[in-house]
Amino acid sequence: MIDRASLERHQVWVYLVAIALGLALGTAAPGLAPAFETALWPVLGLLLYTTFTQVPLTHLGEAMRDARFVTTVLGGNFLAVPLLVAALLPLVPVDPAVRLGVVLVLVVPCTDWFITFTHLARGDTARAIAVTPLLLLAQLLLLPAYAWLLVGGGVTAEVPLDHVATAFGALIILPLVGAWLTERRAERDGGALIARLAWAPVPLLAVVVFLIAASQVGAVAEALPLLAKVTVAFVLFLAMTLALGVGLARAADLTGRAGRTLTFSLGTRNSFVVLPLALALPPAWHTSAIVIVVQSLVELFGMLVFLRLVPRLLPER
Repeated sequence: MIDRASLERHQVWVYLVAIALGLALGTAAPGLAPAFETALWPVLGLLLYTTFTQVPLTHLGEAMRDARFVTTVLGGNFLAVPLLVAALLPLVPVDPAVRLGVVLVLVVPCTDWFITFTHLARGDTARAIAVTPLLLLAQLLLLPAYAWLLVGGGVTAEVPLDHVATAFGALIILPLVGAWLTERRAERDGGALIARLAWAPVPLLAVVVFLIAASQVGAVAEALPLLAKVTVAFVLFLAMTLALGVGLARAADLTGRAGRTLTFSLGTRNSFVVLPLALALPPAWHTSAIVIVVQSLVELFGMLVFLRLVPRLLPER
């Protein structure tokens, strides 16, 4: 029987199969697209809820104990990484929806499988768990400013804010509150419920990408000429964040394990959180959601490389 670590290690293949099946079904039965879109929203909400339950929201104070590590992680993610994204944008097609998708997904650090990969690379999992609530709260506050600065006020002015606000409330705030309440309850039952929910994100994300592929076949076909350049930008982003993480870890004199945690935090992005925002946009902007899905796949393959390189570049002292 497969264990959760194996499932998470090989999750990229699960998603590729789900996308292939979705594209095949969407092509064969295009009339089902509205039903797939309708089913997408509750599944996406459930995905975010189960993902947020793995973030220790009730232990925010623990993240502040190691000031040097926390300062380096926050500075790297919210100062250095946005500058890297700004440097990469000239390589991205000028299509506004494509650029918005790139910015949305690259400026927000991951709060879920970042912990898994940190553990697999023998990083400091305790520090990774402790810092995730800070990363989540900071990105929710800073994301609008980054979108405005990097994409441009003219583009973001065309985005219907009522759609984004509705998606933010229904698919981020409500799951976030539900996850916090679940964690409070889990503290009384020994965490058994949280452990069971930890199995859910991978299969739920597979269902989400299946539904996106099945309902957006036309948008995927139209975006194909653009996706090659976007993929190159995402690969370069991974290379740049690998170098940035190693450099910052050495500059801050972090331990090998803490440096690995920092590097995986910089290399992984929070596609789960920004995907509902992109999907809430009008059809003309749905390429943003496809860009975000592509980034998550590129990232998962990239993490296989990170798992080999990061422990060698940041050995134990």
